[in-house]
Amino acid sequence: MKLRCPAVPVRPLALAVTVALFSGCSLHDRERSLDTADTGTGSPAEARTPQARTYDTEDVESAMQRQAEKAEKRAAETDDLWERARLNYGFSDELDHDRVQRYLDHYRDQPRIIELSTRRAEPFAYFILSELEARDMPAELLLLPIVESGYAPEATSSGRAAGIWQFIPSTGDHFDLHRDDWYDGRRDVYQSTLAALDYLEYLHSRFDDWYLALAAYNWGQGNVRRAMDANAAQGRDTDYWSLDLPAEPHAYVPRLLALRELFRAPDEHGVTLTPVANEPALEIIRPERQADLALVADMAELDRAELERLNPGYHRHATHPEHARHLFVPAEAADRLETALAEHGDDPLLRFREYTVRAGDNLGRIARDAGTEVAVVRQMNDLNGDLIRAGQTLRLPVGGDDAGATTAVAEAGDADSLTEYEVRRGDSLWTISQSTGMSLSELRRVNDLGRDTTLQPGDVLQVAAAHGDEGTVQYEVRPGDSLSGIARRFEVSVDDVRRWNGLNGDRIRAGETLVLHIERDDDATVARADT
Repeated sequence: MKLRCPAVPVRPLALAVTVALFSGCSLHDRERSLDTADTGTGSPAEARTPQARTYDTEDVESAMQRQAEKAEKRAAETDDLWERARLNYGFSDELDHDRVQRYLDHYRDQPRIIELSTRRAEPFAYFILSELEARDMPAELLLLPIVESGYAPEATSSGRAAGIWQFIPSTGDHFDLHRDDWYDGRRDVYQSTLAALDYLEYLHSRFDDWYLALAAYNWGQGNVRRAMDANAAQGRDTDYWSLDLPAEPHAYVPRLLALRELFRAPDEHGVTLTPVANEPALEIIRPERQADLALVADMAELDRAELERLNPGYHRHATHPEHARHLFVPAEAADRLETALAEHGDDPLLRFREYTVRAGDNLGRIARDAGTEVAVVRQMNDLNGDLIRAGQTLRLPVGGDDAGATTAVAEAGDADSLTEYEVRRGDSLWTISQSTGMSLSELRRVNDLGRDTTLQPGDVLQVAAAHGDEGTVQYEVRPGDSLSGIARRFEVSVDDVRRWNGLNGDRIRAGETLVLHIERDDDATVARADT
């Protein structure tokens, strides 16, 4: 399933320290939490935390559908997303406060902060602004992640706040943003945005004032309430500007209002905004099973790093085994990916290696040693339970650097590096790419195939040829290979492969080159390189 949503991604900075330097904003160094304790004046109803809920792919899809009604109207007004945001500004109080002027000067003196932040925001800004409009929330909140994180999903504070909205673990857990070794919902821009806006809406309903709500988001609602109570006890005003606040919440709203002014008139202030088109440019794809990111990137003809930038919630080589399995891809790649997924059928979307079960093994230990989950091993091997037997061969996923290795493939037009392959019944571009080691994009490029080209039995394709002398193939081991599988593919014995390569056992590693002496024919000369 796919739904349209924003734009050409750029790689965010890799280190939280670097993000802090370039964003010019403070990442939260303390344990900011929901902090709902009051000092007496708030009613019990006011002191309750926002109701927890689970954020999943369906929530994101529903949000995108809900956004569409207002987004179409806004798209007709301007083709510039930043201009669209200006049309929906909602703040009007104290825009020229002295504390705001200080940060206007700060951002004007460091224009690269805004340049980098808007570049990082580009893939995500359309979704966030559309969701703000759908909820009738002030469009200035689109700029809040600049204050929080410089719009860097990988930003992490010393207090363990993470993502563009800087949720600490406990607050992320309250909003059920799933977090484990595979995935961190706080870094998933789409799901964390829904949680952040839910929290801001709740805070606004409690304080009935956006500036106080923002201070509570930054400092904790109980802290803000206690500061208001202290002012009230002394007969002082209880608005945001009158409160006695620590340095960070004291600067929080002024930073946002300074950004509001700079984005209102960037030319006047000499700042550069990365242009963002006022149209959805990403689509959400649901493979419905765990998917290797390098494999999906190849199927979509994308760079793996680009796919990872668009999906920062995943911090391993694949989507989650059981929970988050959605992927955002550029609109122009979505059809290619869906076609490739259809061709792939119900087969696992994971690179694999073969493992022979030994006496004493159990599924839990095998999965743990492979760095995966029992459920993944069951799925890849069509197991209904945990019963396995010695001598049984299991498929295990391959991840990490091996899964992201590059393909050694011939350049188009290099006749010496190509050979002919005749398409057989049951072949698809995907199966041929897997048997030759060429990516889908390389097969299309070398053979001048369109995206919608249908292969027919008898068609002849140019594919990567094996290298070596007559009767000899130099085969580069790829992730998922086993010695028995290679021997079976080239119709030789495992003992011969061991003898030709001086192997004492069956252990091989991706990237190694094996020498194979084979009976040459049209099929045997097609060697698989590492993808």
